[in-house]
Amino acid sequence: MKWIGLTGGIATGKSTVTKLLREKGYLVVDADEISKQVLGKGSPEYETVIQHFGKQYLLPDGSLDRKKIGDRIFSNVEDKKFLESIVHPKVQQQVSEIKKQAQQNGKQIAFYDVPLLFEKKMNDQFDQIILVSADEETQLSRMQKRDGFILDQAKVRLKNQLPMHLKKTQATYVIDNNSNFEDLKKQLDQVLKSILT
Repeated sequence: MKWIGLTGGIATGKSTVTKLLREKGYLVVDADEISKQVLGKGSPEYETVIQHFGKQYLLPDGSLDRKKIGDRIFSNVEDKKFLESIVHPKVQQQVSEIKKQAQQNGKQIAFYDVPLLFEKKMNDQFDQIILVSADEETQLSRMQKRDGFILDQAKVRLKNQLPMHLKKTQATYVIDNNSNFEDLKKQLDQVLKSILT
């Protein structure tokens, strides 16, 4: 089975690519979705995180306020390391089980959507890597529109990621998402054709 890494930068359109791949019937394992499950209300990891950060990081329904925690860990390296040490081992364990299952089910190709693939030096875990890219101006503008971030918040998040030009040198395929949805779809189809041949 070909195990394809899918990554991007914040607000480059990686989620849209994931959605398109799923619509085509491909298995896409999403690191963020799994980490949300790992930190689900009542899980041991959830309890550990609340003990560390405090109850002011909860939403009214009792779930974790991911945006608030995000703001804190993006400005505090120790807190970021702490959170990752709680979440990452669990995510890795679940992903390897899903991957094994997909291989047993005879899947020819599966994708793993990992936002920080290059930052976490996971390159060698994949047969090939797709990078969804956009220029910085586009990313900042999308973050402000989509997430309601002020410019400074958006810039801090961008700073926590490897610059796009460095990611491009490490990817097998680059999908440039500065244009429109139709263009994105066209590029993805070309990439899939190349992977499948």
